[in-house]
Amino acid sequence: MAKSSVNTPTAPVDSLSPRGRATRDSLLDAATRVFERVGFLDARVELIAQEAEVSYGTFYRYFESKEEIFRELSTRLFVDVHLREPSAPGETPAERLIASNRAYYQAYRRNARMMAIVEQVATFNSEFRELRHQHRAQWIDRTAAAIRRWQDEGRARAALDPTMAARAMAAMVDHSLYLWLVQGEDADETKLLDTLDQMCLGALGLDDRG
Repeated sequence: MAKSSVNTPTAPVDSLSPRGRATRDSLLDAATRVFERVGFLDARVELIAQEAEVSYGTFYRYFESKEEIFRELSTRLFVDVHLREPSAPGETPAERLIASNRAYYQAYRRNARMMAIVEQVATFNSEFRELRHQHRAQWIDRTAAAIRRWQDEGRARAALDPTMAARAMAAMVDHSLYLWLVQGEDADETKLLDTLDQMCLGALGLDDRG
């Protein structure tokens, strides 16, 4: 990982004053705009500092490199797209699955430009590839646990391997959204999302009546 040519050590986040936190947040927002505008490879610390309207040296008070700030942005992105609200009382498994899918769709669309860059960087940077795998594994583990619970309740197909089913559904949903939201593949939003929901429900043997 590239290191700063400035010798000032970065300040721990917990030690920052309100003004320092505001400056750090401004750098994160500026970095997002720069990465989305020019991509990871062409982004430079100077561009991020200029976008945040701070000095080059100020950047290094908060981050060691563009890799470090990109890593934090990536982690925040994954937390956002995989965040789920607690299930409402009385929801059927089908309703829970659809709600979870729709929350993921919305978060993916909200973060589509950064998702495209993260996916690109993961193809050539092993650190970010591992970070992507870790967050994907958390999503799959949570989905597999739900499938296993539904199998125990007699609601989902007992013959399915929960982890393999979770992986297959994640791959289907992820790639469909990537082609649509990142690559610009033409699709009717309602039909695409409804189809993905129904394919997930059908694969598990659930239906919209639970």
